[in-house]
Amino acid sequence: MHIRRSNERGYADHGWLRSFHTFSFANYVDPNHMGFRALRVINEDRVTGGQGFGAHPHQDMEIISYVLEGEMEHKDNMGNGEVMRPGDVQRMSAGTGVLHSEFNHSEENGLHFLQIWIEPAKRGIAPSYEQKAFPTAERQGQWRLVASQDGREGSVSVNQDVNLYAGLFDAGEQAAAPPSRYAWLHVVKGTIDVNGETLGSGDAAAFQPGETFSLTGGQAAEVLLFDLA
Repeated sequence: MHIRRSNERGYADHGWLRSFHTFSFANYVDPNHMGFRALRVINEDRVTGGQGFGAHPHQDMEIISYVLEGEMEHKDNMGNGEVMRPGDVQRMSAGTGVLHSEFNHSEENGLHFLQIWIEPAKRGIAPSYEQKAFPTAERQGQWRLVASQDGREGSVSVNQDVNLYAGLFDAGEQAAAPPSRYAWLHVVKGTIDVNGETLGSGDAAAFQPGETFSLTGGQAAEVLLFDLA
């Protein structure tokens, strides 16, 4: 198990935006942390009220957004316009090219969300968009598949051989890892023990194929688990 601590991440403060970068991104360059398998970006962003990212392009990238607090307003040139809230998972396949914007839907309250980039299995596909809600009850004390290549079990579909699970764990709730190949575990909130090591908000752990792990002692923990080829 290789642990990546929250305070080891890159950081950028733009005033209206404060962002932590798990992997190299923009002006933060770390040759030892350029990504993990197809997982390329995990940015933890906090956006002040009424602010956001104006219309900007993406191409050939699978982009997943996961809201922790607040509301995020999304618009794109495919005609989509929705507001994301905690428990929602949004997937945008940029493919041949897409233009989109993301704003804090509130003028007063802050927005806290993760933006995740995954390298696509196929390039040059038609752009597409999908958003689904995953209620707390489906994630409490267990793993809920929220993204997969084939969109099974009601998950959003992603153009890559990856399974993304989300789980919520409190004291007394334990969960063995789902079957995985390469695995990246990211603690979104709270604290939890992974193979006896305590991980807190923003901490992550990487696992090689065949390595096993279990989670215990969760304290209001919210966790994402990437199973990667």
